This record gives sequence, structure tokens and C-alpha cells, in this order.
Amino acid sequence: MRQELKNAFGKEFITVSVDKENRWVHVIWKGYLTKENVKAGALAYTAAVKEAGYTCVLNDTRQILGGWDHSLDWVVNDWGPQAAQAGIQHFAMIANPASFGESTAAAFYATFKAFEVKVFDNMPSAEDWLRQYSLKN
Repeated sequence: MRQELKNAFGKEFITVSVDKENRWVHVIWKGYLTKENVKAGALAYTAAVKEAGYTCVLNDTRQILGGWDHSLDWVVNDWGPQAAQAGIQHFAMIANPASFGESTAAAFYATFKAFEVKVFDNMPSAEDWLRQYSLKN
């Protein structure tokens, strides 16, 4: 399954794919994100996790322009518990070092407690970490 969500201008802001081989949901965020985009995207991949019956998310934020601090409170306090209830247990976030998106990722990592989150600066390290959990299920 692959799902693409677009913003009000018709630009794709998230791609959600179910990776059956690795047993995780792979998310790629793109462009500038509004609070509404963050909510819609997070809920879309949470639904994909629940439907697939997986426990892991590979969340790639390297193509985000700007930060997403406007949504951090909602992500930590509202989405997190919902996502944990949907089955998410391990969440690998890939962020560009020294970017606004990475600074928000660091704040997310520091305050988030609903499930295990680890932030990476490259795809291979994130995939290696996530596989130790995804392929056990």
C-alpha cells in the first residue's frame, strides 16, 4: 500500500508506504508543513500501522523545509498516545543535522514518552536499528 497526501496547493507533503519485507511503515515528509498537514499525515501513517499490524515506523523528515514546532504539543500529547494504542512501539526518525526540522525532532525526542523514538542523520543507521525490532514480530 502506498498513500500520498497533498496540501491545498496540490503539492505532495507525505508519502506513506507499507514495507512488507521489513515489516514497518515508511513515511517521507516533504516541503513546508502546516499544523493541519502534520495532523493529517500522522493520522494517515498511524492508520497504516494499525491496518498492517506492525509496530515500527521509519519516519524520514530530511525533505522538510522549516520546522514543525507549531505541531509539537499535539504530536506529544494527542497523537503519541493514539499512535501507541494503534501499535507503534519503535519509531526511527531521520532528520537533517543543523536544520529547523532537526531542532524540532530533537525537542520531540527529548519530550516524547509514548513509545521508543530514536533520531538518526542517515537512512542505513535508522533501518539497521529498526530491523532489530520489526523483524522479530
